[in-house]
This record gives sequence, structure tokens and C-alpha cells, in this order.
Amino acid sequence: MESRRPPRWLPFLVLGIGLLAISFGAILARFAQGHGLPSLAIAALRLGLAAVLITPIALWQSGHALRALGGRQVMLAAGAGLFLALHFATWIRSLEYTSVASSTALVTTNLLWIGIASFIVFGDRPGRLMTVGMIVSLAGSFLIFWSDRQTALPGSNPLLGNFLAIAGSWCFSTYLLIGRRLRADLSLPAYVWLAYGSAASLLVLACLINGTPLTGYGSAAYLIALGLAVGPQLLGHTAYNWSLKHVSPTFIAVVTLGEPVGSALLAWLFFGESFAWLQGIGFVLLLIGIYLAARGEGR
Repeated sequence: MESRRPPRWLPFLVLGIGLLAISFGAILARFAQGHGLPSLAIAALRLGLAAVLITPIALWQSGHALRALGGRQVMLAAGAGLFLALHFATWIRSLEYTSVASSTALVTTNLLWIGIASFIVFGDRPGRLMTVGMIVSLAGSFLIFWSDRQTALPGSNPLLGNFLAIAGSWCFSTYLLIGRRLRADLSLPAYVWLAYGSAASLLVLACLINGTPLTGYGSAAYLIALGLAVGPQLLGHTAYNWSLKHVSPTFIAVVTLGEPVGSALLAWLFFGESFAWLQGIGFVLLLIGIYLAARGEGR
């Protein structure tokens, strides 16, 4: 099925649906923290449940390909899983110290790091519209970050939270670049199962070493973790992974910059986290940047 080229508009639609789903990630993680789940346990349960849910599909559609994996593919899958695990461990922890708006704005600066790495490693040269979209989107992210820094709540630690979010962005950028190589030779279910499964295994191991329990919480906490696995992870991240075969990693990184807009609006709705006029300007710039990058990718 995946050998046939999809309609030109389909990757953009899939990315839009993925963006909507993934915008709920920070909100659900905050709810899980409020029900007593440690950040590391949230990351482990999110990826672990997602890996379990995708296993039957992966084995049914790609069992032969998984059994025929070579050593290089196994190493790439392990590397992708490692950086995906680090991404969630650092980003979810950042939500303990800074606002949803700043955390999501900084963790979605992938486009800057991927643009640099794609040029150095793969020789990819973004077009003029893509470059302008990158610059405008990053300017929007900066305004959101700066506004949140000016209005930090007493007792919060935005410096630590913002650093953890940026570290999460570095890890996710590396994950996307590794996935670009691995995804070229694997079907979507096989790739998703390998990436999510290896990341979940590493996070469970980290919980055991760190003494973070994965059991003993209320049913509401596990329902929220299941929601994270089904919505932001399987629907959201899998949409990004499917798109890796049809659009550039740089464009996917630009689309992820829309996450702070959706997440900040949801945080205002659920948690009363208001945003200043400077953040509003930043959101507008993000959307303009995404539009310009979409035009550039379409060309």
C-alpha cells in the first residue's frame, strides 16, 4: 500500500490531524501529574501502552519484515527509541516547572536544529519560502518564550523548565533524523512498533533504576495515560511518522510549531493559564510561518 504515492494534499491533511491530537499532550500530562503520576512514569506509560496497542497491527502487517531486520536497522531503531525516550522524559518533566505555552513553544523548536543538521548531514537546502517560514515561526516561538519569562509565577522555575524543554527538542530532532533513514526501508507499523517499543523499554528500565513505581495509582491516572497513548502518541506522532516518507523532516518540524498555539488555548480553557498580548503576536507569527513553509514544501 505504501509503495503508491498518496495524493499531494494527503500528507498535509494527516499532519493537520496529527497536530490537533498532539496539542492535547501537555494538557493530559498535566492532568496525569495532578493525579500523582511522576513525569518519568507518565512517559513510560504513554509509550508502553502505545507499543502494546500497535503490536497486533505491526505483527500482522509487517511480521516478515520485522523478522528479517538487519543489524543496521536494529541499531537505528534502538537509537530512535533512545532519543524518543529522552524527548518525553525531559519535556514532560519541564511541565512541572514552566507554563504549557513556554514548554511547548521551546520543545517545538525542532525546525531550527533539524534545518541545521539536515544541511550539514544530508545536504538538504531549504527553499526561500521554507527559510522565511522557519525564521517567522522561530520569531513567534521567541515571543511566546519571552512573554512567559516576564510573567513567571512565584515558586515556578522557568529557567529549569525551559532548559528541559529545549533538551527535549534536541532529542526529538535527532529522533526525526534517524527516523528518516529507518522509515525509508520499513512500513509504518513496523517502524512505529520498533521506535515506541524500544523507547518504552528504556523508560521502564529508567523507572526501575530510579525507583519510580508504575503501579499503585488511581484508575483516573491510568485512563489519562491511556488517553496519551491513543491520542497524542498513536494518532499524533504516528501521523508525523507516516509523513516522514512524503514530506521533509524540516517541514514536519515547522508544523510542530503549531502545537504551542493549540496547547496554550487548551491550557487557558482547562487550567486558566492566560497569555499576554505578546504571546498572541507570537501565535500569529507561528501560523504565518507554517503557512509559508507549507507553500514552500508544496513547490
